[in-house]
Amino acid sequence: MLEKLTGIIDRFQEIETQLTTVGDDYTTAIELSKERAELEPLVNKARTYQDTLEKIEETEGLLALDDEEMRAMAEMELTTLRDTRDQLENELKSMLVPKDPRDQRNVIMEIRAGTGGDEAGLFAADLFRMYSRYAERQGWQTEILSMHDTGIGGLKEVSFIIKGRGAFSRLKFESGVHRVQRVPETESQGRIHTSTITVAVLAEVDDVEIDIPDSDISIDVYKSAGAGGQSVQKNSTAVRITHIPSGMVVACQDERSQLQNKMRAMSILRARLFEIEERKKQAEEAATRRSQVGSGERSEKIRTYNFPQSRVTDHRVNLSSYNLNGVLDGDIDEFINELTLVDEAEKLSLVEE
Repeated sequence: MLEKLTGIIDRFQEIETQLTTVGDDYTTAIELSKERAELEPLVNKARTYQDTLEKIEETEGLLALDDEEMRAMAEMELTTLRDTRDQLENELKSMLVPKDPRDQRNVIMEIRAGTGGDEAGLFAADLFRMYSRYAERQGWQTEILSMHDTGIGGLKEVSFIIKGRGAFSRLKFESGVHRVQRVPETESQGRIHTSTITVAVLAEVDDVEIDIPDSDISIDVYKSAGAGGQSVQKNSTAVRITHIPSGMVVACQDERSQLQNKMRAMSILRARLFEIEERKKQAEEAATRRSQVGSGERSEKIRTYNFPQSRVTDHRVNLSSYNLNGVLDGDIDEFINELTLVDEAEKLSLVEE
């Protein structure tokens, strides 16, 4: 750790020197100032840590003196200094844990009914409400991007954006397969059915972060599906975008104009492609972590909602809550906090290596 801290302090000093020589190059000055501001808290803590180590070394030297009173004072001082050193080490390790640059971004969530027919669709609607209520509790905004219902209160799929600082950091572990076990209303013999729903969590991506050439996409427009009568769109406002290289298809029809639907669809496509690139990068760097929190792939069963037992279990951290109604009303911080702790602990173990 000392070697890492020394490198960071050296970089900080290098930045301070560069800032005195950039002159009128404001772009470089802004970039350097931003990097300096990010490093400054860590550097200040590291310098305090180094000073503490030096004081420990000096004080240990006093133990060799013949003066018993001086040795006793040195022992007392060492106890305090070592406690300070240990606390600073823990704080520094936490600060050295790699931060996900996407953590502060808005989130695009996609919920799709999996196996289980109508029951899966009904639970997809339950999950949509759960995340909407969680966003409301956080003071975040929710906007629907695309929605296809089953006609009986369920959802085939829904894509929506949650806008709020830190939204991705709190919701990124929700990706995966959510399983529900309950007795459907149409089940006359009271048998428990198991259904699955997939959830994808994507960080919203700016236009400049991932470039999609016009030649890589095919855009189709069509009339939005309506409830009939005056609700039916007379113009072709719905948009379907196909990303030719990957075959990925995104459709949006909930906005009133073709331009708005195109912008929404491009936003979803951009986020999906960015997520694919991020996973490729992690794999190439051998940084794809398969810990208790998993990789976030949709093939993983991450959580079970058992209605007969009023139990919700997250299989990645072996955590159960018997407050199913509360969880479905958006009270999911217990799971998010535990998943975050496990994730940080694993990152911390990498720092310590």
